[in-house]
Amino acid sequence: MVNDHEKINYVEFPSKDLQVTKAFFASVFGWSFADYGPEYIAFTNAGIDGGFYQSSLTSTTKNGGALIVFYSKDLETTQAKIQQAGGSIIKAVFPFPGGRRFHFSDPNGNEYAVWSDIDAPQYA
Repeated sequence: MVNDHEKINYVEFPSKDLQVTKAFFASVFGWSFADYGPEYIAFTNAGIDGGFYQSSLTSTTKNGGALIVFYSKDLETTQAKIQQAGGSIIKAVFPFPGGRRFHFSDPNGNEYAVWSDIDAPQYA
């Protein structure tokens, strides 16, 4: 891990069920995990390292949580993988200047988004 001065280096999320979290993100995005006791797991192979801590809370834009946005070269394939692994689509694919995206929740209820610049709509 590169430790660049004053740059985002690590991110942590709540998780109601750490085992479900590991299975979901490993299946959909190929993340690797390390357990650090019964209430914390760390992940790698995600673009930035981070972890999940045991919590009954969730992170959503409705409750003021930061929105983590993934990039995909194929939105529909990524969406299908998310749904097959137990995630829920909470905002269907929609266009925005520069691309298209959708929002999903993981099996614990945390909100994320996925965007693509492939087949981006043209805006004047």
